[in-house]
Amino acid sequence: RVAGVSMGNPHCVIFEDAIDGLDLAAIGPRFEYAAEFPERVNTEFVRVVNRTTLRMRVWERGSGETWACGTGACATTVACILNGRTGRNIKLHLDGGDLEVRWDEASGHLYMTGPAETVFTGDYPLEGMLHE
Repeated sequence: RVAGVSMGNPHCVIFEDAIDGLDLAAIGPRFEYAAEFPERVNTEFVRVVNRTTLRMRVWERGSGETWACGTGACATTVACILNGRTGRNIKLHLDGGDLEVRWDEASGHLYMTGPAETVFTGDYPLEGMLHE
């Protein structure tokens, strides 16, 4: 069983008791390319630690496993709240760091807080790619 959530992009949230040992390289593509998701899907694997804390790993469509995903954290928060697993203020532990997400009941808005860090820089030559 999965929870499907849209954050402007499709998400499939899966609740598991143990996610750290999952082989996402083998499992992720099975969800991403499943016939039920014709536009492909991001998949969040989530362990509910308690009513305010989650552990999450994510398989992003087109990218593979990533260390963090903002829309995935928001989708997971919505799935947890709607399924009665958590309250409206959640801390998510991801491989790339922690995020806090709050779903404000009055406005219906989601608020996400967390660090933003550069993890890569580089140069790419554009010669020959631009046509006049």
